[in-house]
Amino acid sequence: MPDQLRTDFLGCYGARHVPTPQIDALASEGVRYENCYSEHPVCVAARVSLMTGMNAVRTGVLDNRSFLQPDYRQLGLSTWPELLSDVGYQTAALGKMHFYPWEASLGFQHRVVAEDKCWGFIEDDYFHFLARRGFQKTDLANVPEYHSNFGALVSPHPWDCSVDHFVGSETVAWIDRYDDERPFALMVGFPGPHHPYDPSSDYATFRPEDMPEPIPAVPEDLALMGRPSSRLAPPPRPRSWYAMKNEGQPTSDTYQVWRAYYAGLVAQIDREVGDIVAALRRKGILEETVILFSSDHGDYLGDHGLSGKDTFYDSGCRVPLLVRQPSMAGATTCSDLVTLTDVTATMLTIAGCEIPPYMDSLPLPGLGPGEDHGGRDHIASALSSGWALFDGQWKLCKYHGGSHLFNLRDDPREQRNLARDGRCREVYERLDRQLTAHIVEQLHDTFFPQHIDHAIQGANSSSPFFGRAGWDRTYPAPWDVDGE
Repeated sequence: MPDQLRTDFLGCYGARHVPTPQIDALASEGVRYENCYSEHPVCVAARVSLMTGMNAVRTGVLDNRSFLQPDYRQLGLSTWPELLSDVGYQTAALGKMHFYPWEASLGFQHRVVAEDKCWGFIEDDYFHFLARRGFQKTDLANVPEYHSNFGALVSPHPWDCSVDHFVGSETVAWIDRYDDERPFALMVGFPGPHHPYDPSSDYATFRPEDMPEPIPAVPEDLALMGRPSSRLAPPPRPRSWYAMKNEGQPTSDTYQVWRAYYAGLVAQIDREVGDIVAALRRKGILEETVILFSSDHGDYLGDHGLSGKDTFYDSGCRVPLLVRQPSMAGATTCSDLVTLTDVTATMLTIAGCEIPPYMDSLPLPGLGPGEDHGGRDHIASALSSGWALFDGQWKLCKYHGGSHLFNLRDDPREQRNLARDGRCREVYERLDRQLTAHIVEQLHDTFFPQHIDHAIQGANSSSPFFGRAGWDRTYPAPWDVDGE
């Protein structure tokens, strides 16, 4: 699971400007999903939904400033590593997980931590690895190019000290020494190609002029996405270690530099993927191992005049998803609507686990047993910055300042906002009803820890316990508070 990886920087999704032979090899031996979306395209919200199999409106984690309740086990919830551990799997997480606290296990029995690239002062395993070699994670802020290019630079560290190589080599070492009789479930979280765009000199070989140019911005559409500037806006935060010393704004030339260095990071990760697959082959277990490859969200890289993610344009929320199963021969493509969170139910199904009733995750189609759920006719997305619904052709996005409505079949670059086009009124109203119904339904469960004991939920609230002095409600209420 690379962090912030776009589909169109992979050869198997049509990229010609960056070679990704190792990742493409997974696609050539498995299922490539054409329409996989991260329902909650920011790091933490996407990952919490992946861990729990739940929609982010229900978890309450809709941005990077929130996290799963520490007492989630008391609520009757389990993460997928906990569920797999219960049926006999050894579970491990190597690399970026973006947990709070960052050392939390969330059910993983083993962790090697290399956290977010913007968390320069976290003393994780990668921090200590660099220190033993005389480096710091914050070294890049001392490079002038880092500031002039708004976070894009040739890394001051050699390739063998890069964070993605650290994660890849730790994964290979873990596989090489694995001698447990139990099967394992291993999550590999590459911190790249997330910003800062800092490939090592070995991979900073891509030319800006060879990169595809960003999708143009439509200023009136961007204005609709703005947050209120009133007292409701969050207070300014202190400048962090990675803040750029650059008073200007990125230009079109900056975007091309970002893309070139981003391509270098993708190429680095491709190499690590090849090394991990080789380790599985060397261990003699490649043909006993299911490999899933995806990302938590995309990266605008200047598309629509934006950087990062946190809205519902395709470059930020459409993600790659590849599944290689030992039983499959050759490549297949699935165009069904699927979500990143569907990975959770898929892993549980493959492992023979029952999918808990609170999960929104569905097993991925095209993989055999467990796919007879009828599929998705739409994907509903939510962040603290807005909501969206996509039905495979039409996408409705609702932000603080207004709405976007795009017909992705006619307008895949999302340049023509039809929200106020009278000819599309029926489509707008249909999607709006679906999206509103989804949000209202999910909001009911967002507050389930605050639900009152089901014993008093009857029509006459006749519980004798409720009627006696000294009664107190159970908190936190378990998920099945209504006996469901």
